[in-house]
Amino acid sequence: MAGAAEGKVVANLFAPAGDWDVPAGFAKNGDTLRELSGVTRSTVYAVSQSVEPDTEELALLKAIAEAYTAHPFYGSRRMVIELDQLGYQVNRKRVQRLMRVLGLAGMAPGPNTSRPHPQHQVYPYLLRGVEVDRPNQVWSTDITYIRLGSRGFVYLVAIIDWYSRKVLSWRLSNTLDTAFAARQGAMRSERVE
Repeated sequence: MAGAAEGKVVANLFAPAGDWDVPAGFAKNGDTLRELSGVTRSTVYAVSQSVEPDTEELALLKAIAEAYTAHPFYGSRRMVIELDQLGYQVNRKRVQRLMRVLGLAGMAPGPNTSRPHPQHQVYPYLLRGVEVDRPNQVWSTDITYIRLGSRGFVYLVAIIDWYSRKVLSWRLSNTLDTAFAARQGAMRSERVE
């Protein structure tokens, strides 16, 4: 298994120390392989330390998650102000780090968000000039999520009549998939006229 790598001879890991092919200038001891591989001694002998989660850090993470759920457009600057009102004295860099850990980012428009892509199809607005003057003439649908404390989210889809502003149908689901919304639309269309 001995061979050349970048002009150096690599020792056979399974051979006894006396059988290693050690180049001139290297001692036959436990550091030979480390020296040949170019790894520093501190790396080899470093003790990995497991870090216990700090209760203050966990409370801060929870406060950030709750504040972000209430105000998803908050960035790190506004989050520092919000946390200060809750009694947490933290600086912006710490909030940025914790928001990165949680995978959170403030909602801000990116550059050129109002410019359409040239290949994007423009759909006509079919209700322009239409006067909605009777029930069941125009419906709309919306999908939103509702936070359930620490248990996650449920998704709500609702179908609304524009004239009466009545909720015609709604359904909750713990997953957001196309079948969920499609079933809701199909159920309502079976009931009408």
